[in-house]
Parts: sequence; structure tokens; C-alpha cells
Amino acid sequence: MSELALAVFASETGTHLVRPPRGERWRAFERRFDRRAYLDRLATAGHRFLPRSSPDFPPLLGAIHDPPAGLFLRGGAEPEILARPAVAIVGARACSGYGASVGRSLGRELAAAGLVVVSGLARGIDAEAHRGALEAGGATVAVLGCGIDRDYPAAHAELARRVADAGLIVSEYAPGVEPAPWRFPARNRLVAGLSAATVVVEARERSGALITADLALEEGREVFAVPGEITSALSAGTNALLKLGAAPLTGAADVLASFGIEPERAEGERSPLLELLPAGADELVRKTGLGADEIARALVELEIEGQVSVQEGIYRSLR
Repeated sequence: MSELALAVFASETGTHLVRPPRGERWRAFERRFDRRAYLDRLATAGHRFLPRSSPDFPPLLGAIHDPPAGLFLRGGAEPEILARPAVAIVGARACSGYGASVGRSLGRELAAAGLVVVSGLARGIDAEAHRGALEAGGATVAVLGCGIDRDYPAAHAELARRVADAGLIVSEYAPGVEPAPWRFPARNRLVAGLSAATVVVEARERSGALITADLALEEGREVFAVPGEITSALSAGTNALLKLGAAPLTGAADVLASFGIEPERAEGERSPLLELLPAGADELVRKTGLGADEIARALVELEIEGQVSVQEGIYRSLR
């Protein structure tokens, strides 16, 4: 049985297949499928196929209960990147400014520490996680819920190009497969399956990010949730995960500890905002002349890095 044939057959018939189906339709397809010609067409388009039987197939993904027949690959990195220690960062598409800052900061810090950042190239938290990893000069992997030749959403074509340059874009779907609602939950199992840990930054109830977290838990992987305001709908999903036993995430160091990585402390790098503390965000805006959004992002990053604490709206330096 050709795993490439199975992957292409599943893509063309819109089915989710772990093993060859019974029936004449599959047998007829397999008989006429020209593996070499198909691989040549993939190579011409700049794509590759990594079968499940390959020694380079990521072991964590191969261990899930319904692994794909293989992965279509786009990008400059070698397949070994998929076997490196990886963390998934997922969350709401319509995220808050705070959530975007947290997703980007986590992507940057975890990639800088050597972890591969895995996400789904979607709007919101996914995109910010990829951007953070790219800012750190680290490796990132985007998992698509459509054919490997598509950039979805189309607005992220430039981000997809940058991800492909620094890492890989992967999909279980062959070129030409259109996005469909049912393919995204299937995609989420690959995001969780490639990663030893999953971080959910923001998520509404019944969010796709919660599907990823549930799949990670089912596979015995570590799941972290960023605590959020109890009055915010964007925090309903993450706070529910915490009630179910997910580990609360208070900084990148929590994730690194689960991988046995000691975060590096950069000497001499001290934000000038620390010299102005204790102070509230509005006071910092007045003192620095910076915009409120820029101050908010900087404070979120300092809080994630463990450099400041906040109580009743007043930020204090911990260094």
C-alpha cells in the first residue's frame, strides 16, 4: 500500500482515513495511481511528501491514535524539525490586545530557548505565535486545514512565506484541497500531535483551541492555559481548562520547565520602564510619551518574563 496514494485518495474523496478502506473504489484508485509521476509534480511545485513509514516521520505524531498516512511539506527546513521538542501555541482568532501580546511574547521566548513553535496560521493567537518565533530567529511550523498549496487565510500569504523560509508548512491534505469546516478539527489533532505541550492563550467556550487542548490531553501531553478575567468571554475556555486541571501559565518559564530547560537570564538587558516603577499604565504613558498600546504590550511582556508584578493596577519591579 502506498501511503502517498492513501493520502491523495483521502484528499480527493473528502474522507478521513488512517488505513486503506475496503471497496472497489479504493482498489481501482490504487491500481491507476502513478506514485512517481505524482512525486515529480509535487517537486515541481516545491512540495514534498513524508510518509508515515519513513524513519523521519515525527515520532510524537506517529504515536497518536489516528496519525495521518503522511504529511505534505512546504518550506526550506528538513523534516527532522518535526521531531524536535515542540510546543503548540493556540487560541482565539478574534483575540484581545492582551492575548495577542501574550501569544507573540510566548512564541518569541520559547523559540529563543530552542523549542519549535507549532500553530495553525489562523488569525489571532496562531499568527502572533508564529510572528514571535520568527522575531526570535527560531523555528516554527504551521499546520494547514487545507491543501499544502494554499495559504489560508489568504491574508496571511506573506506570513506563510516567512514561516516556510524559517521552518515548515505541513498538511495531511494534497494540493488542490479546499478549506472546509470539518478539516480544521482534524488539523488540530496534528497541531497537538506534533507537540509535547500545548498552550492555550485565549479561547471562548466551544473554541477550536479547546479541541486542540482536549486532543493533547487525550494523548497524555502537557496542557497549559493562560488565566484570564472571569468577566471576559475570551477567557471562558481557558478558565474552564484550569478547572479541569490544566496547568496555569504565568510565564514562558513554566513551559520551559516542563521540557527541563532552564531559561537564560540575559545580563544587562533592562527595560527603561522598570526605572519608572511603581506606576500605573496611564502614568507610564504620560511619563514616556509612548502610546497606550505600546505601553500595554511592554508591560505584558515584562509580566510574562517575571520582571514585574501588578496589583490593583500598579506595576512594581521584581528585579
